[in-house]
Amino acid sequence: MRFIQKTLALVGLTLSLGLVAASASASPANPAAGAEYTVLDNPQPTEPGKKVEVIEFFGYFCPHCNALEPTLESWVAKQGDKITFKRVPVAFDPRSIPEQKLYYTLEAMGQLGKMHQKVFNAIHIQRQRFDKDDAIIDFAVKQGLDKAKFVDTYGSFGVQTKVTQVAKLQEYYKIDGVPTIVIDGRFVTSPSIVGKTAGAGKTEPELFKSTMQVMDSLVTKVAAEKAKTAVAPVAKK
Repeated sequence: MRFIQKTLALVGLTLSLGLVAASASASPANPAAGAEYTVLDNPQPTEPGKKVEVIEFFGYFCPHCNALEPTLESWVAKQGDKITFKRVPVAFDPRSIPEQKLYYTLEAMGQLGKMHQKVFNAIHIQRQRFDKDDAIIDFAVKQGLDKAKFVDTYGSFGVQTKVTQVAKLQEYYKIDGVPTIVIDGRFVTSPSIVGKTAGAGKTEPELFKSTMQVMDSLVTKVAAEKAKTAVAPVAKK
């Protein structure tokens, strides 16, 4: 028994030293699995094509998601046609479900571009509470949206279906905090993950910048893989 315990201890020490070495050589510009990002055990399917899928799991309730938004918007704009960008509004508490419904209602009405930042501002600057349907409907009307159309869409089967699907996505992607970014259905990063290896004393804007560097590297990596697959020679019969 003592031999097994010592062997396991040595194996654990070796693995730990390996992780330390990997972290030491890694950086946001040259990220490493287990340091600046993690790899899902069960990669999720993505849409076929040359573009790299990038998903942000976020919550309107999250102050860090609100703070990240301008940096992320700028990063997405710079990617151009290289990526397909999606947002998924999560809920760790039933009180956040109305916010999920708000997001998908705005999406269905074609109002996300106009309203997305306004929702963040209402919650984090104006301190409005969006945990009740009535509060959200009142907010939408004050923003000039048609009340009947908003209410109809907000309570629709389509919106409810998307909210239900999010719970499954959170499980598939192992989302336990936000904001979290998933690239190509397999690489997971976030300011909190990057912060673990960035060292103490980093400000939130610095962590955001480092996170974008990690995302740049992962998008480049996946794009290269896709390009290589696209030009792979066809085997002769």
